[in-house]
Amino acid sequence: MTLASSLSASIFEHKITTLEGQETTLAEHKGNVILIVNVASKCGFTKQYKGLEELYQKHKDQGLVICGFPCNQFGGQEPGSAEEIRQFCSTKYNVTFPMYSKTQVNGKDRHPIFEELIGKGSPVAGNIKWNFTKILIGKDGKAVERFGSLTSPTSKKVIKEIDDALKQ
Repeated sequence: MTLASSLSASIFEHKITTLEGQETTLAEHKGNVILIVNVASKCGFTKQYKGLEELYQKHKDQGLVICGFPCNQFGGQEPGSAEEIRQFCSTKYNVTFPMYSKTQVNGKDRHPIFEELIGKGSPVAGNIKWNFTKILIGKDGKAVERFGSLTSPTSKKVIKEIDDALKQ
């Protein structure tokens, strides 16, 4: 698939790989509200895993899915292997939401999901500035809102946007 054709695909059609090494897509989450987060295990914001898991547990039965995409593009703060990341997330933060393999979120090798979400024409366009940037996706697969690293996943602002998206 060429880059041009991959960019015209729905967010639900892009191939991704789980931390367990299985190729998949986001199609299984179609019809849900999705919070996509570029995560890292050696970052000052790593403690946000706790809030992300709390958010997931509180809203998953209403249709929220949180998808973690480890990224090593910011300060080399995600140096581990897929197994090391999986182990860290499960033992340190009891993460149960879906986690995927390391992903490029900026630059010429940006994954097509992130190109679609933050590329030209997106309502939340612009390069990701740091780890734990959160992009809220509506049930239709389109970006609704974006929250920077400083915004806690359990902040009133994030919860309000998620609640609004779940009502759509």
